Amino acid sequence: MMNDNPLDSATERDLARRHLLPHFTKGKAWDHDNLGVIERGEGCYVYDTEGEEYLDGLAGLFCTNMGHGRQDFAAAAAKQMEQLGFYPTWGWANPPAAEAATMIAERAPGDLSEVFFVSSGSEAVESVLKFARSYHVARGDTDRYKVISREWSYHGTTLGGLAVTGVPKFRNPFLPMLWDGVRHVRNTYGDTAEELASAAAIEEMILAEGPETVAAVICEPVQNGRGGLVPPEGYWPELRRICDKYGVLLVADEVICAFGRFGHWFASERFGVVPDMISFAKGVTSAYQPLGGMIVRKPLVETVWESEMAAYMHGSTFGGHPVATAVAVANMRAMADEKIMDHVLSHEAGFRARMDSLLEKHNCVKEVRGLGYFYAIELMTDRVGGRELSDTQRAALQGGVLAEYVRDARILVRPDDRGATMLTVSPPLIADGDVLDDLTSRIDQVLTRTSEFLAVNP
Repeated sequence: MMNDNPLDSATERDLARRHLLPHFTKGKAWDHDNLGVIERGEGCYVYDTEGEEYLDGLAGLFCTNMGHGRQDFAAAAAKQMEQLGFYPTWGWANPPAAEAATMIAERAPGDLSEVFFVSSGSEAVESVLKFARSYHVARGDTDRYKVISREWSYHGTTLGGLAVTGVPKFRNPFLPMLWDGVRHVRNTYGDTAEELASAAAIEEMILAEGPETVAAVICEPVQNGRGGLVPPEGYWPELRRICDKYGVLLVADEVICAFGRFGHWFASERFGVVPDMISFAKGVTSAYQPLGGMIVRKPLVETVWESEMAAYMHGSTFGGHPVATAVAVANMRAMADEKIMDHVLSHEAGFRARMDSLLEKHNCVKEVRGLGYFYAIELMTDRVGGRELSDTQRAALQGGVLAEYVRDARILVRPDDRGATMLTVSPPLIADGDVLDDLTSRIDQVLTRTSEFLAVNP
């Protein structure tokens, strides 16, 4: 029964526990007394309902690229709502969707020019997978349905996206429901430009499965799962060569990587490749509105349109939403006007130096990996002595100890357990030297407490 009477004694925390079902959150954490409620943000900082300030060292979830509290984005959304709050893009266009698509196409690498909008990164991945199949069917290659992905990769939570995701704990409960056409190969961790063994693994899998059955290869330019995996030089051009050789479509999943995270509109440009498709989301609106999509090379779209299908048989109610795309336009204009790409590239070396200083100071840091405004700090017991975390230490750190230290330091970075015990760091792209110093100082606090914990908990 609905109760419309106000609960005067209830706090926001109580209301959240009573009715709000969280994402990727353990029940014990949600029921804990210190459950936080974030109510406002400004720049690189957010504030909870008790007035506590937190440094947003993860840009929300790799997406609030232009920081919090942007009144210009709010104004763009409000203005569009007053004029046209919604109309679907099923056979109709709307001005902000057309303008946003044009701006994205102008910034995309090579001849990627056709933009298909959805509302999230998972939907964007679904879209590239379905388009890859559509393209091959349009050509008469109906046996091509398999997709090659990488171990520990993350491509979303919908069943299609989850099928190509390579994180076991996300996949395992749903294995009977997942499509069986995905093959996972090794990622770039530990690979070198001289060997390019990770690229060779993709070619070997194509040959093992039969090139005539493989539709696409999907990879993140910098892989998030397993912690900031930057590919060796030559990796992406080699993937392009392999896919061209066997008639396989190359997909860059840039849901995290696009819109400035690595100092370019699209990370594919930084790594010297023009893929056949790019999936995007997150930073396209700096997360002020839900928006995602894919960019496709025009000849591929024309192949589908000129086939018996005559259309790409995929869509969603909110794809190309006028309010979301109006915010995307405002966001991209602001990124250009404020020279965000130059800002990231000019601060990149200093950011890396700060992360390396943490490695040098703390013996519990095994390795720092990353690029641009994206880093992973992997932990171990004793770097000098070569001792990895014990099972007990790993379970404790991943089970809440590390999250507690992060919370106490009032910094929002991710304690990550995907393939190793790590901290993932990815602040808003507007972060300047002062913010990066504050970020480093707060992570320093976390690592100091981690070292102290490891010393007395073997």
